[in-house]
Amino acid sequence: MAIVIIRTGIIYFALLLAMRLMGKRQLGEMELSEFVVASLIADLASHPLQDVGIPMANGLVPLLTLFCFEVLIAGLSMKSIRLRTLLFGRPSTLVTRGVIDQREMHANRFTVDELLQELRKQGMFDLSQVEYAVLETDGRLNVIPFPAALPPTAEQMGVQVPDGGCPLIVISEGRVIEKNLKALGHDAEWLREELKRRKKREPKEIYLMTVNRAGQSYIAEKEAGA
Repeated sequence: MAIVIIRTGIIYFALLLAMRLMGKRQLGEMELSEFVVASLIADLASHPLQDVGIPMANGLVPLLTLFCFEVLIAGLSMKSIRLRTLLFGRPSTLVTRGVIDQREMHANRFTVDELLQELRKQGMFDLSQVEYAVLETDGRLNVIPFPAALPPTAEQMGVQVPDGGCPLIVISEGRVIEKNLKALGHDAEWLREELKRRKKREPKEIYLMTVNRAGQSYIAEKEAGA
C-alpha cells in the first residue's frame, strides 16, 4: 500500500510540475497539439499507477519527452507563422456582416444549431445584429455585433465615471491581506476605522472584503457555522 501511495505522489507532482511549466496559456486554451499531449499524458500516467510492476521510469520518461516536445513546438510556433498555421490552423469567419458563410460552416463541420447556440451564449439572439462571428483555432466563437447593436458607453453619453481601479481583496475568510492593504495606500488603522464605520468589530467576522483605489468597499459577513 505504501508503494502505491508513493508512486501516486511521484506521478502527481511530476504532472503538476509539467503542467505548471507549460504555462497558463496551455491550461486556459487548448490547441490541437496541446489536446494530443493532454490525452497521452492521462493515458501514460495511469499505467504505473495501475500496475506496481511497471518501472516508474516507464511513466516518467514519456511524460518528460511529451513535455519537451510541447515546449519545443510552442517555442517554434511563436517564431514561425507557417508552422503555427500548419499545427493550429487559422481562425474561420462564419458570419460576415450578418451573412452566414456556408462554406466555412461546412469546412469546420459547424451546424446552424451550434452557431445559434454559441450566439445565444454571448447574448446575441438576432443574427442580423452580428457583424462578424469568428471561430478561433481553440474552438471558441468570438462574436462582434454591429456598432448600432452595442450598448452606449459612458464616453458616448458624456457621463463622467470615476475610475476606482480594480478592487483588491483586503480580508479573505477573516484574514487580512496586508500586501493588498498597503498597495491601496491604507494601513491597519484605516481598516479598523472602516470596519467600525460598517459596524463590524473584527476582521474574523468578515468572509470577504474588497476595496478599490477610490475607497469603495464591498463586505460579506461570515455566516453562522461557516
